[in-house]
Amino acid sequence: MDISTFRTDGLGDATYLLSHAGLGILVDPQRDIDRFMQAAAAAGIELRWVLETHLHNDYVSGGRHASARSGAELVLPAGAVVAFEHRAAFHGEELVADDLAVRPLHTPGHTPEHLSYLVLVAGTPVALFSGGSLLAGSAGRADLLGRDKARGMARAQYQSVRRLAALPDDVGLYPTHGGGSFCTSSAAGQTTSTIGREKRDNPVLAYPDVEAFVAGELDGLLPYPRYYAHMGPVNYQGPEPMPDLDVPELDAAALAELSSEVTVVDARPRHRSAEAHVPGALAVEHSEQFGVWVGWLVPFGAPLALVADADTDVADALTQLARIGFDDVRGVCTQMAAWLDAGHPVASFELVPLAAFTARLDEPGAQVLDVRDPQEHADAALPGALHRYVPDLVDDGPPAGLDAAKPVLVGCATGFRATMAASLLLRAGYTPVVLDDAGIPDVAEALRAP
Repeated sequence: MDISTFRTDGLGDATYLLSHAGLGILVDPQRDIDRFMQAAAAAGIELRWVLETHLHNDYVSGGRHASARSGAELVLPAGAVVAFEHRAAFHGEELVADDLAVRPLHTPGHTPEHLSYLVLVAGTPVALFSGGSLLAGSAGRADLLGRDKARGMARAQYQSVRRLAALPDDVGLYPTHGGGSFCTSSAAGQTTSTIGREKRDNPVLAYPDVEAFVAGELDGLLPYPRYYAHMGPVNYQGPEPMPDLDVPELDAAALAELSSEVTVVDARPRHRSAEAHVPGALAVEHSEQFGVWVGWLVPFGAPLALVADADTDVADALTQLARIGFDDVRGVCTQMAAWLDAGHPVASFELVPLAAFTARLDEPGAQVLDVRDPQEHADAALPGALHRYVPDLVDDGPPAGLDAAKPVLVGCATGFRATMAASLLLRAGYTPVVLDDAGIPDVAEALRAP
């Protein structure tokens, strides 16, 4: 038996391809299924089942189309009651092909319908695909249906992770969610593990009772992206296949004509968007988390136009957007120089290193905005700084007490999120100055230095 892991770092998720004696199982595939299909074909694997552990909150599923393309049977939790053809799995019954068997285990908690899948070879348990139940060093968060249901979901998760921990120690653990996922209740570790290692090291299995588990798992949960609210309905109704990534190339004139109809997302490196960008554009420099942040800051399904450099990996940016259902990309402009030459208006902001940033703190009326997440802020706050997490700038605007008549010194941990915040502050009429390649903790340390 062999299990290949396809890690999608920007989402903190993994898809798995199991092969045994020429038969294959694909688990929790994302929408861009070509990479899985090509791997199966290259290995000469006949896909027998496509397994979904739950209705995903963080991406559009590719399971339906992987099944249709390969002829494999699509298996979903019975409790999902989705609106398209599939095999409903309950608890304990087995899917069997020769000496390979898959046993669904009902493990609610992350979602109500959640299943884990235990794989057996010749009757011996060898691998567990645990989805968003027991994770490496953590467990799937229980509040995705709302805080009013979170306690009940957490109580169910307590029973589920213990059910899985009762499996043999040498069973491999293959969770869907891992490090970097907003679907974890606490920081998750490596992608894969074993049941024995988790029994020894996983803090969620160390709580003395259910009440301690519930309190611990619901304490200090971080916000999760707004687009999550739309993934469940999309995955219930029946996800559409991956869209065509061949979007139009926009020249400066076409971008100017479109700019009032779309959200312009500037995916260039931060120093380029700082120098000059389309007024009102959202600056999200391309990275492995590009799609997540666009999905967090832009209304779901809004039409987009991208601004990129000639060497930006536009195909990856479009793939990340499609994974979370942002399909309406009207075009990509790689001609910002032509925009400038044509005399179109631009917006800009300052990008400064640590020493210049700290020097600005001595100016009369200096004001600092910390845009890190609530836990980062709680762990290392800068005295006198105001705090507003980047996503909250969209709905709540800048915090009270921030003076639009004076520059706003904006920091996060590296400059990545502060750049996004700067573009939002510009929209609101503020003058941001972004701390680049350093963070608020570095500012605090510099101020403490003799």
